[in-house]
Amino acid sequence: MPPTKILRIDFLDIKEEDIREAADSIRAGALVIIPTETVYGIAVNMLHQEAVERLYALKKRPKNKPFSIAINKKERIEEFAQAIPLTAYKLISKFWPGPLTLVLKGIGQPSVGLRMPDDEIALMIIARTVAPVLLPSANFLGKPAPVNFEAAIKDLDGLVDLAVDAGPVKLGIESSIVDLRVEPLQILRVGAISREDILTAAQRKDILFVCTGNSCRSVIAEALLKKMLQEERRDDVEVASAGVLTVSGIGASQGARMVLSREGIDISGHVSQEVNREMIKKSDLILVMERQHEGEILKIVPEVKNRVFLLREFAKIEGDNLDIVDPMGKPLDFYEQTFANIKEALERVIKLI
Repeated sequence: MPPTKILRIDFLDIKEEDIREAADSIRAGALVIIPTETVYGIAVNMLHQEAVERLYALKKRPKNKPFSIAINKKERIEEFAQAIPLTAYKLISKFWPGPLTLVLKGIGQPSVGLRMPDDEIALMIIARTVAPVLLPSANFLGKPAPVNFEAAIKDLDGLVDLAVDAGPVKLGIESSIVDLRVEPLQILRVGAISREDILTAAQRKDILFVCTGNSCRSVIAEALLKKMLQEERRDDVEVASAGVLTVSGIGASQGARMVLSREGIDISGHVSQEVNREMIKKSDLILVMERQHEGEILKIVPEVKNRVFLLREFAKIEGDNLDIVDPMGKPLDFYEQTFANIKEALERVIKLI
């Protein structure tokens, strides 16, 4: 039995040819040891049947216990899972990339385990492989998961085809595993992330305000709701804002800064951002300023229709026009009226969340 080929990669000097060799080997059906931030794992092309059979034999794992899949982008979760609950997106936003494995309803199978490692080498190899990558720990059944290369190769030398030596891992603790196929969620293994941190992230409410440029209305709403929550000593709600058509990185408008400063709120550090799928999918409640904003949100993620509302729907007003008009470029008294409209709605919103 020939020894395993060892490929040494320095985190401070990652060479493209080394990443390519590891990825090409996996895609071709090799068993390849690679690092993650938790422990070393064995990477295998999920679509290569012979390689998968070798992995099951090596790990002495029953065929009815599938291996978890490692992905390099958060959105790839939808390639492998279906009926993904809101809680999954909350946990992904909080902990990915990182030491959390989520068990979800699979596409064409009862369940699938997914994780996005927080390791640059691992993510580069997974991305370059293209094919879905199985990545269990690099150890025999009953033995501890290896936290350095020496432990990983000790028993597997000659049994795997290639091994990437990148030194000791960052964490040295296996990932926590959460089953989201059931309600409430079940924590199957407490690893690098504590039970308390998992439950806190899962139970926290996420509120997202959306306007056009994320420099006026949504910023006022975000800052004001945060102040209200602080006054009520509530830390169970996460508040954010974004725009549907914005130049990322610009600050809040002068008018918004002025009306909020009268409330003792400083938004000089605000940086605008464009709304994206991740923000939308993890939000329990999405409050928009105009009907057109609702349409833009639903173009991105149609399935959140029941979570999107005009902010002014929560105010005590009559009539069909519930838009809060953009104050950009208008005088200060217009900003003051905008502030009043937003505050009136938020005084009811905070009682409902």
